[in-house]
Amino acid sequence: MNGVHDMGGMHGMGSIQPEENEPVFHHRWEARVFAVVRAMGAFGRWNIDASRHQRELIPAAEQLRMSYYERWLAGLSQLLVRHGFLSTQELATGKPVPGPMMLAPALPADKVPGFIAGGSPAARTSNSPPRFRPGQRVRARNLNPIGHTRLPRYVRGKAGMVDRVHGVFVFPDTNAHLRGESPQHVYSVRFEAQELWGDVAVPRDAVYVDLWEGYLDAL
Repeated sequence: MNGVHDMGGMHGMGSIQPEENEPVFHHRWEARVFAVVRAMGAFGRWNIDASRHQRELIPAAEQLRMSYYERWLAGLSQLLVRHGFLSTQELATGKPVPGPMMLAPALPADKVPGFIAGGSPAARTSNSPPRFRPGQRVRARNLNPIGHTRLPRYVRGKAGMVDRVHGVFVFPDTNAHLRGESPQHVYSVRFEAQELWGDVAVPRDAVYVDLWEGYLDAL
């Protein structure tokens, strides 16, 4: 979907200020949010792409106001209500309502190390050969879906060259809406900066973007 979350290629948002020796978490509550998101994801009611799409649905003004982990918490809160883990009343008051006992944790403490070490691999296999090859010219499709997509706006309709074939991976556009993994080949595509931003861009600059096969057409 198109929204303020897709800031790639935009200017006017201020300069990036790298933080020397930046900690993993700036506040203890951020670590707790990270842990709760992972623990609730272990129930398997949604996936990483659904989580990302839920954060995309946060209104633009709120997106710009929130910090990174505030967006994580806001997205998780809505997923918990949608999937019946919380009621809107509980979310508003922070207090449990009378009713059945809570579910047993899907990720008890003794399972955490293995769960984290295993990660959530998105690589898959396919009997279909890749449609494109390194060195081939392609164009990113001009798509504007209302659902989740990993096709950045700033490359839509732009021409580039396949640099490498990464392999086959889960397709986020369908996975985010629980419509199946629909694995596709993924390519690293090189876009010249002037193709993306015109003559004002530095001629020697280029951007490499990982794109699923369904985002591309041959030239």
